[in-house]
Amino acid sequence: MKILSHILSPIFILTFVLLLVIFHPIQWIGLKVFGYNGHKKVVDVLNFCLVKSMLLIGVTVSLKNEHDLPKDASLVFVSNHQSISDIPPLSVFFRKHHPKFVAKIELGKGVPSVSFNLKYGGAALINRKDGKQAIAELGRFSKNIHKNKWGAIIFPEGTRSRNGQPKKFSTNGLKMITKYNPEGYIVPITINNSWKIFKYGKYPLGIGSPITLTVHKPIKIDSLPFDDLIKETESVIISHIK
Repeated sequence: MKILSHILSPIFILTFVLLLVIFHPIQWIGLKVFGYNGHKKVVDVLNFCLVKSMLLIGVTVSLKNEHDLPKDASLVFVSNHQSISDIPPLSVFFRKHHPKFVAKIELGKGVPSVSFNLKYGGAALINRKDGKQAIAELGRFSKNIHKNKWGAIIFPEGTRSRNGQPKKFSTNGLKMITKYNPEGYIVPITINNSWKIFKYGKYPLGIGSPITLTVHKPIKIDSLPFDDLIKETESVIISHIK
């Protein structure tokens, strides 16, 4: 299997990088010529292509959702985080809710397509070394989520789990987002198997492990005290990690 991975990994990596490079100027055109909606459509197509490109290493991505997600309300998608491969599927499956990520500020420059989308697409870029900047940025982000009824996507673990084992949730970002969106809903999501793409490290890539995203019952933000809300969210996400 690892020998096959050495054959397939370069093909996937080249395809992945080419998609990011090709879509970077298309994003610029979409935003400058057609505004927000034009930019979003380009990003939606990019993420769809990135998800499908994982078939080159035998990785399928599926969504299990038995719940109707509320409409015309702010949704806060809260998920465990296993690898960078989590991001395109979340963007594709929840594209109707205009998902916006909370990301570290370093990703706001230097990465084709990714940096452009984060910088101009409505994300929150957080400087982990500057508490004042982080609070101000989260406040701005949270107000925009409320105003536009967008979806926010946050990984409370703060960093990726290299072996699939969950890390303790941090509450700071969630506290700010929920403060400005009390009438919204938290949507807990459990991601399984995406860490296996990097089980050998950065190279070669792990192949043939299907990624699954499981959506749990939405929780109205103002239905519980904050500490209970976070406890319930963390519990349901972690209990479904395989």
